[in-house]
Amino acid sequence: MMQTRPYPTLAEATRVWARIGLLSFGGPAGQIALMHRILVEEQKWLGERRFLHALNYCMLLPGPEAMQLAVYIGWLMHRTLGGIIAGLLFVLPGVVAIMSLSWIYAIWGNTGVLEGLFFGLKAAVLAIVVQAVIRIGSRALKNRTMIGIAAASFLAIFAFGVPFPVIILTAALVGFVGARAGLAAFQGGGGHSKMGGTQVADADTLLGEGTPDHTRVSAGWAACISAVFLGLWLVPVAALFLILGPENVFSQIAGFFSVMAVVTFGGAYAVLAYVAQQAVETYGWLAPGEMLDGLGMAETTPGPLIMVTQFVGFMGALREAGGMPPLLAATLGGLLTTWVTFLPCFLWIFLGAPFIERLRDNHALTAALTAVTAAVVGVILNLALWFGLHVLFDRLHPVDAMGLDLDLPVWGTLDVAALALVIVAILAVFRLKLDAVTVLAICAFAGLFLRLAGVV
Repeated sequence: MMQTRPYPTLAEATRVWARIGLLSFGGPAGQIALMHRILVEEQKWLGERRFLHALNYCMLLPGPEAMQLAVYIGWLMHRTLGGIIAGLLFVLPGVVAIMSLSWIYAIWGNTGVLEGLFFGLKAAVLAIVVQAVIRIGSRALKNRTMIGIAAASFLAIFAFGVPFPVIILTAALVGFVGARAGLAAFQGGGGHSKMGGTQVADADTLLGEGTPDHTRVSAGWAACISAVFLGLWLVPVAALFLILGPENVFSQIAGFFSVMAVVTFGGAYAVLAYVAQQAVETYGWLAPGEMLDGLGMAETTPGPLIMVTQFVGFMGALREAGGMPPLLAATLGGLLTTWVTFLPCFLWIFLGAPFIERLRDNHALTAALTAVTAAVVGVILNLALWFGLHVLFDRLHPVDAMGLDLDLPVWGTLDVAALALVIVAILAVFRLKLDAVTVLAICAFAGLFLRLAGVV
């Protein structure tokens, strides 16, 4: 039945987007499910087919697909301003929460209570990342070719230190060429299938089946709005390099996370493998354990999981503040990271959304996405192993010979308390089927108990 309700005003839509932003816990899968429940099932702004079409397009883009989906639907409902409001409200709660926790971490992070809480969080985060490997792998690895791509991806990044962007671009090229060659292994779709328990037809929604008039825009308009966002993104980056020089921490943060915004396909967990590799091992902005602490913060707060990058920028600037007060430098570093991480998301949507119909049946692009998703499984497996080694062992032995570039555990430094907590977390996730926030809370308080008892 066609909807007879009045079309929501921008103010009414803003309240809906604020609600979504405040409730967006649980990583990208949970956030996409939340938007489906509120926007499709409850509000009936758009139907199943249009929602999934937008989501599958967002999967083709670098960056957080849930946030970009919010921008796309906001634009679809209320033009450019609607997209901006939807995107800002999606990330704002996470910005505030992570910044507040970063301050607490910087000031009181070495106290016994916080050390105990974060000791437990590390175990929970490891279990959640393992769950992500299995969940994405079960969807992506549909044939031997995809399994081979995942295995090659894992070996490349774990054993030989091949950079994440090279792995993703190679996988995309393999998928594209495989589809053009007509190989059967690359014919499967790489997008999402139907979602939720209630399937809503496009015809029964406010947008209906047609294309809204304001979405029929010209290439000139797309180029103009894209130029504005491109300037907002890159002009500050260029200014930092020119004024402060390339070795300054703010220039490094702006440059690194700008590159990350362009090449980070495959979701938040894949991105974190790249961030951990560079921020910990190349720039030395924070230690492996602190990277896990930041991920624990992001898992327990609303907003995109990739908001952990704000914590990375915060800690990097905190330690290389120069003549600036450390906490002020850290705050600016965290906000700069957020700016260059999320602003490109608006650019991708406003540039590409008007021409999305041209991508709907492009099988070569779909195959490229399929191969990238398979490669991401290997990358996330590396992330799980990397986290696991740093959670369970106090020391690692670097191996740098015969082309290898990896760390192996020193078995005598195994942390038995950490191993016990990891087992508890894995049982809670896989056996008891508890949600991520509950598992994080259980492990955090278990870590606190062990700390107060003097075990850790």
